[in-house]
Amino acid sequence: MKISIIKIGGNVIDFPEKLNEFLAIFAKFPGHKILVHGGGIMASRFGESLGVMPEMVDGRRITDQDTLDVVTMVYAGLINKNLVAKLQALKVNAIGMTGADGNIIRSIKRPVKDIDYGFVGDIQEVNTKLIDLLLSGNLLPVVNAITHDAKGQLLNTNADSIASALATSLAKEHQVNLYFCFNKSGVLIDEKNENSIIPLINEDIYAELRKENVIHSGMIPKLDNAFEALEKGVNHVWIGKAENLSLAAKGKLSGTTIERSRYDLY
Repeated sequence: MKISIIKIGGNVIDFPEKLNEFLAIFAKFPGHKILVHGGGIMASRFGESLGVMPEMVDGRRITDQDTLDVVTMVYAGLINKNLVAKLQALKVNAIGMTGADGNIIRSIKRPVKDIDYGFVGDIQEVNTKLIDLLLSGNLLPVVNAITHDAKGQLLNTNADSIASALATSLAKEHQVNLYFCFNKSGVLIDEKNENSIIPLINEDIYAELRKENVIHSGMIPKLDNAFEALEKGVNHVWIGKAENLSLAAKGKLSGTTIERSRYDLY
């Protein structure tokens, strides 16, 4: 089975016109697919309205109990169900899921080292049998950034990590492509210049770009997950603008392709 894992973030979700444009493209995207979403911009806005101020470290959210309540309401409720409803309107039979639904993604609370991230989950296991069953039944999973520890505790989990974990787990038995869609044309040398796309990044290039602080903040976990996915058998990883997804599917030049350094391939 060929499966596409497609992840979108708050920079798409938070703008209705962009979101509707993306979903129209996504609905026509060929083959079996899974949509993974975060929604950090909306979660931060709702949190602030409730007096829960966001705290971020290297693009990852510190999640105390109040923050967990907010992100669960926003990710698993408001955003997830709106996406499902919009996909149903496009004749796509979608089903919204947290990691707790069907025990689809089990995590553990991240151990405290230099930073205490609070109720943040590190993924331990993906229930690929259930995913296979859903896809075989022509259901499209819409998976949000909430997982669980199988002991009754929900955990906030990076959506890029979820997309990568789904891709790597499914890649053991299927041909899987992983797409990270956001509001930029790809990984950029200059964030303010959409034409400064880096068309290809491998580990060596990535290390140099991080050293020069060209890549920082939220792009770091995105690329870390991309390289981990390739190492674990994912066929192809792409990062780019949501509206260019159809071009990426056709192999046309757009966005940034992530690949392993050649010496790692032997």
